[in-house]
Amino acid sequence: MKLRIILKSFEALALRKVSSQIHNLCLELDCKVSGVVALPIRIKKYCVLRSPHIDKDSRETFELRIHKHFIDISSENDSIIEDLYKIEVPAGVLCSFQELK
Repeated sequence: MKLRIILKSFEALALRKVSSQIHNLCLELDCKVSGVVALPIRIKKYCVLRSPHIDKDSRETFELRIHKHFIDISSENDSIIEDLYKIEVPAGVLCSFQELK
């Protein structure tokens, strides 16, 4: 059974912490893990006018950084999914599973 875990977050430190927990758990369960792969950071920039009526030159910019990691796991044991669900993921980290062929 092959499994891909995709992790997304706005906070890089929380994402690294969860990915290292998952990696260590897989090593304890004797699974074949192809390391934590960090994908490029996606940056979304927004520009907002400070004043709604006049002075268009006065603007404020905001950016949103989305960090993304994925881990590929292959194991003969199907109970690894149950163990992965027991890991506490902090708020702000999205964790999704995909089964690979």
